[in-house]
Amino acid sequence: MTQKTLSKADLRQFTGTDQWYRHGLARNVLYTDGVQHVAEAGGAYWLVDEIAFAQSIPAVTAEEFQTWRLKVNADHAATLACDDGNGRIVFSKEIEFTDFPLDEISLYFTNNVMMLPSEY
Repeated sequence: MTQKTLSKADLRQFTGTDQWYRHGLARNVLYTDGVQHVAEAGGAYWLVDEIAFAQSIPAVTAEEFQTWRLKVNADHAATLACDDGNGRIVFSKEIEFTDFPLDEISLYFTNNVMMLPSEY
């Protein structure tokens, strides 16, 4: 098992992307350098998958702009929620256990691209 090295300070360095990554199964979903860093350094390819696969849910795809928030509790359970960018939750999922290294993270999804807020 590899050491998870993701920190909030790391995320501030991403203000755009030099490379686009295509999701392996949801081929219409692209993501940025920042999201790739979260997946690698945070061991969170599962998070990328959750957001990509949720694009098949009608209430989620109805939103052109989506804000995704993962909040991790002290007991390592978490909640993943998607809102319409104005705080109206359109999808929520409880995660029984995660070893994600941050207590929370937000990602944006728009025009089939997943990105960090600083990359928007």
